[in-house]
Amino acid sequence: MKLSLQLKLGQQLAMTPQLQQAIKLLQLSTLDLQQEIHQALESNPMLELIEGIEDDENSAKETDTDSEPASQTADSPDSNTLDNPEEDYWQNEIPKDLEVDSNWDDIYTNSPPPSQNFEADDFDFESRNSVEETLQDHLLWQLNLTPMSESDEAIAMAIIDAIDPNGWLTVDLESILAGFDPALEIELDEVVAVLHRIQQFDPIGVGYRNLSECLLIQLNHLGENHPPKLIENAKLIVRDYIELLGHRDYALLMRKTKLKEAELAETITVIESLDPRPGANIAPPSTNYVVPDVIVTKDAESGKWKVELNPETAPRIRINSSYASLVKRADTSSDNNFLRDNLQEARWFLKSLQSRNETLMKVATRIVEHQRGFLEYGDEAMKPLVLHDIAEAVSMHESTISRVTTQKYMHTPRGIFELKYFFSSHVSTKGGGECSSTAIRAIIKKLIAAENARKPLSDSKITELLEEKGINVARRTIAKYRESLSIPPSNERKRLSS
Repeated sequence: MKLSLQLKLGQQLAMTPQLQQAIKLLQLSTLDLQQEIHQALESNPMLELIEGIEDDENSAKETDTDSEPASQTADSPDSNTLDNPEEDYWQNEIPKDLEVDSNWDDIYTNSPPPSQNFEADDFDFESRNSVEETLQDHLLWQLNLTPMSESDEAIAMAIIDAIDPNGWLTVDLESILAGFDPALEIELDEVVAVLHRIQQFDPIGVGYRNLSECLLIQLNHLGENHPPKLIENAKLIVRDYIELLGHRDYALLMRKTKLKEAELAETITVIESLDPRPGANIAPPSTNYVVPDVIVTKDAESGKWKVELNPETAPRIRINSSYASLVKRADTSSDNNFLRDNLQEARWFLKSLQSRNETLMKVATRIVEHQRGFLEYGDEAMKPLVLHDIAEAVSMHESTISRVTTQKYMHTPRGIFELKYFFSSHVSTKGGGECSSTAIRAIIKKLIAAENARKPLSDSKITELLEEKGINVARRTIAKYRESLSIPPSNERKRLSS
């Protein structure tokens, strides 16, 4: 077998370190991007934060949906040119790409981020050390104010420990009793008595073992504000016929309780005023705040929709001209190499940020162009849209569009929406057109809101109504859309009065 050298030409995709960094920044959410920028500011001395109001040319640019998207929405590295000839050399001599098999750490070595020294006056103890009160903390606080024997207090602590955040007792009393030392000679009646004592704590009904017990405890505290007969009727339904009430079987309820329709309606109103999860309000879930990446407004004069990046989403940074001027062309010392490496990495970081903003602007502008009907008229005017449509419009791959639209939010006159909200599948219509699933959900919600409470619309009836509008949707699809809107079936939506 003869050995020989051959030269072949070929093309292949390669993930350079620069491209890896650009993709990483592109898929970051606003909060993650802020952390990434702050980390870069701490580790790279060549980067500095722009504070205060800068020139108009450094501010985020806006674009009309009828024109091309802004080509630059953040500080461009090219705008940070310096007068120092040595620095100009490094500005121009930065290679566009690194070797495919190279890594950032193999070429650039950054100093570790500086340690944070908090001054006593600047440290916010309240925001960093505050802990939300749980239901157990609230109950233990009341227990400490309640006179009890040592054994009863131990039982109460065991019961409180078994209560979930909604107020439900997750362990049966026999299991709680079995957890105590037999030498204490604790009886089951004593555990029940302590449980009843805890059930009178705030919130009323906490420590319930089933829904009926929870509602009955609360009804006992409503006796002073409601007629006794009304409370007795409510207790009867909650104690004996709560399943019928859950299934909205009002006809059978009236026969079982011997109540008239008006009396039953008044009784149900009282029951619906009770809280089936009394402990949920003590420690409500934390609120997540969303900062929009894109702001969409309508020009009152021209009537055009404008798209602009939110300048508050990320800190504005630039290259520090003082440090960059220290880079010397012919110096090969370790200090000069350190400055040179950080200068090159800083320029790549700024370029990646600029690329992220440009891509986000392009995608957001195309989405607004396509969904202008939604901005004008609401959900019912939403058009079908898939990632492929936007990818073709901006000449990018679908995976890139998926990264851009994930955890990115748009502020519109109709509210704040994730960019993925504007993408939906379609359903064919009789006229040969298409209707988006978002628009169908809006129509279903509108139909149910206007239905007769005595005779709610079934999924089959909704299907017929949509067919009259020219929208062909199967009944099971209606059920899926209804469940996604958290709307119960027709039998659970039935009311005695419209």
